[in-house]
Amino acid sequence: MLRSAIPLIIFILLAILLYKGLSLDPREIPSPLLGKPAPEFSLPQLQKPDAQLNKQMLLGKVTLVNAWASWCVSCRSEHHLLMSLAKDGVQIYGINYKDAKEDALSYLSQLGNPYVINGHDISGRVGIDWGVVATPESFLVDKKGVIRYKQFGPITAEAWTKSIAPLIAQLNKEPG
Repeated sequence: MLRSAIPLIIFILLAILLYKGLSLDPREIPSPLLGKPAPEFSLPQLQKPDAQLNKQMLLGKVTLVNAWASWCVSCRSEHHLLMSLAKDGVQIYGINYKDAKEDALSYLSQLGNPYVINGHDISGRVGIDWGVVATPESFLVDKKGVIRYKQFGPITAEAWTKSIAPLIAQLNKEPG
């Protein structure tokens, strides 16, 4: 009797696992960096190659770090929102990821520059350290330099309103 029930039990367990797996959102990839200090980095600035963008520049304020590239179609779709956020005072720092300098500068010249500073990550090494899988990706960094949120793909108005803006308001109340 027990031997004949084993296949049924295995089938039920597999069905439960399949049901659970189908209910997950494939866009929600957990980041191992959430709740941990942002990686140490230093990149030449896109507009001023003699100057650097580094982790210390992010400390003391809540910042949004956005990995982007001129060749990225999704980056163009979020750019208008980034411009609006920058006008509203959001501190956005860019990591220009695996992009030709001339193309990146042309992109910003045409569409506007929402970034306080852009680091030029031509090799992609810093992006890898931050856990960038594909552009655009954005990271919300608190005043102490801890990554508190990661947005995979473009920031949408819905993501901004429901997740990012409330978290920025909360983080701004915390001591630096």
